[in-house]
Amino acid sequence: MAEPEKDRQPDDEVAGPDREVGELVGRLTAPGELEPAERRRLLGRLAQRLSEGAKRARATGAGRGRWLADVFLNIAPRIPIRDLHTLSEHHHGLTGEELADDLVRTAQKATMTVGAIGGALAAAEFAAPPLLLSAPAQLVAETIVVAAIEVKLLAELHEVYGVHVQGSGAQRAIAFTAAWARQRGIDPLAPASVSLALGAATKTALRNRLMRTLGRHLSTFGPFLTGAIAGGALNRMATKKLGEAIRADLRIKAPLPEAPAPKPVRGGARGELEG
Repeated sequence: MAEPEKDRQPDDEVAGPDREVGELVGRLTAPGELEPAERRRLLGRLAQRLSEGAKRARATGAGRGRWLADVFLNIAPRIPIRDLHTLSEHHHGLTGEELADDLVRTAQKATMTVGAIGGALAAAEFAAPPLLLSAPAQLVAETIVVAAIEVKLLAELHEVYGVHVQGSGAQRAIAFTAAWARQRGIDPLAPASVSLALGAATKTALRNRLMRTLGRHLSTFGPFLTGAIAGGALNRMATKKLGEAIRADLRIKAPLPEAPAPKPVRGGARGELEG
């Protein structure tokens, strides 16, 4: 669905072909398993489209950090976020902390898989110097997808913990993106945080977070299978750390209700003594 004109941001023109990029990221972050060959194909296509957008951004004089942030802000409203009912259905009826555990595990597996694919691609490029120049686009694609998976995790953890963010779909997406940039949960008692999410400080935090994530992925640039192993492991650890930080934050903001205490069993020890 086309994004409403009022929700589009001033830097959309710089971001390049955001429609197909958003669709590709949406497919790569949708619930359910993708066949490895299909995931690899989509990631390769995303890298190609991002490479084309980067060339246009360079022509306008935009720096990589600013361009990367603009791309992500454009695709954020297209990241598929599930409500609590759907989450429970997709995770075998789990609720509360058990559902949160499963969400983090699933996100870890997804970012690990993307990291392994991206690392393997980088390793192939490392082994073929004439193709080396194409590798950064693949790592940028990995960075975008991993960031989208983690924003999705953050948003869905808010659903689990009952922290409801007000605003339109685009406004909520930007608020979750801003929270990801800071690695913090959203304060439900500060509604202004949604309207202020696109301030200069937030854009700077997002740019820095994306560049740090890209820098992490550059460490997978090694020969043979070392890139795939490193890419998967680093992403898994980073996603686990994010999940722990957001859950700790949300437990303070909106703690889940405690499970009811078990009812006493009739005819227990006292009944035996009296009998």
